[in-house]
Parts: sequence; structure tokens; C-alpha cells
Amino acid sequence: MPTPSPRQPQDLMQLLTRAERLAARRLQSVLDEDGCSLDAWRVLALLSDGTGHPMTAIAEAVFLPPATLTRLVDHLVDQNLLYRRVDPHDRRRILAHLTPRGRTYWRRLDREVRARWPVLNEGDDDVLRSLLERLADTLGAAGERSTF
Repeated sequence: MPTPSPRQPQDLMQLLTRAERLAARRLQSVLDEDGCSLDAWRVLALLSDGTGHPMTAIAEAVFLPPATLTRLVDHLVDQNLLYRRVDPHDRRRILAHLTPRGRTYWRRLDREVRARWPVLNEGDDDVLRSLLERLADTLGAAGERSTF
């Protein structure tokens, strides 16, 4: 019986990086037609749930440093896609929301992306999502343990 190969983190990193870059390239080609960046798409996707989100939570969710997010949100506000409001429960926080124009823009982008996104075999999307979530959770937990 062949012995299992030793775990090679670089092999997994190579596959994850390749998949992420190919996915980003495909997604950006769709977004370019509407003048939307990948980072803006991520922000719009988060805000599409209809609830306001604080800037710190948005920055964390879309993997942007706060200063970069502020510039991006300023741009989206200038395009009348987002607006900011003081959080009624914590007046120190600012919440970002989609405008009606932003919701319409998001729905169009979402339809176009979904129509052109490649579909894996039946059930594979769920399996892949589950495995990636487990990997992220495992890596996050391992990182938390190593800081103590």
C-alpha cells in the first residue's frame, strides 16, 4: 500500500492562489462592463442584505484597510450607490447603506455575475464551500491558539 504523501502547505497555497486569481479575473471581466471594481462589488454584496453595516465591520468583511475602505465608500457615495447614517443605537458609529440606485445597480450586477459564473457539478459548490469554510475556521482557530 502506498504511503500517503506528507502534507505540503505550499501545494495547497498554490491551488488556492490559482483558484482565487482565476475567479477574481473572471469576476472582474463581468464587473468591468459596469465600471465596478472587485472591492466595490464586495461592499455592495455585503450591504445588499438591507441592513446598515458599520465601517469597521465592512473593512473586516471585504479585507480592506480602513483608509482604503473610506476612499472606496466616498467614491460609492459620490456615485449615489451608498449613503452613511449615524447608528441610532450607538451615535459614535456610522452605518453604510445602499441607496435605491445602489440596490438597482447591485441587482443588475448580481444577475450578470450569476449568469456568467461557472457552475460545478451538482453538489460540488456546497462541498467546496463547506471545505473552504472548514479550512478558514481551522486556520483562524490555529492562529488564535498560537497567540496565547
